[in-house]
Amino acid sequence: MKRWMSWLCVVPVAVSVSTSAVAQTPNRPYAPIPLTSGKEVNDRLSDTDIPTGQGNFARDYVVQLQGGDQISIDLSSDNFDTIVMLMTTQGATVAENDDGPDGTTNSLLFTRIARTGNYIVRVKAFGETAGGSFKLKLTRLKPVQ
Repeated sequence: MKRWMSWLCVVPVAVSVSTSAVAQTPNRPYAPIPLTSGKEVNDRLSDTDIPTGQGNFARDYVVQLQGGDQISIDLSSDNFDTIVMLMTTQGATVAENDDGPDGTTNSLLFTRIARTGNYIVRVKAFGETAGGSFKLKLTRLKPVQ
C-alpha cells in the first residue's frame, strides 16, 4: 500500500481570496466615482466595469450622507433593465430596487439614512447583459413639516 502512495505528488496551489465586500475589476484599483446629490449623472455601464459574477456588470459611486437624510435614487436606462443598490463602504446592502412603481424596468429607491458616512450607490444591469447608457440621480428629500 505504501508503494502506490509514493507516486502521489502534492502540488501546492496558491489561492487568493479577497475579503473586500466591494468588488474590483482586475488590474484596476477600486475607485468609486464621486456622486453629488441633486445632480443627474449621464453615464454608461459596460463589460469593462465591475463583474458581478452573475453575468452582468456594475458601476459604483460614492456619496456622503447624513444620519436622518431621506433620499431617493432614480436610475433609468433605455438600454438595459436597471437595478440600483445603496451599500455601506463595507459592502452591506442598505436598500435596493429593481423595478420602480411606474411599470418600467427603471429603478426608483427611497430610504432613510441611519448613520452619517460615505455610502456606495451601485448601478447594475439585471440578467446577463453588459449594460448601456443610463441616467442616475440621488436627491435629498425635504421632510414634511
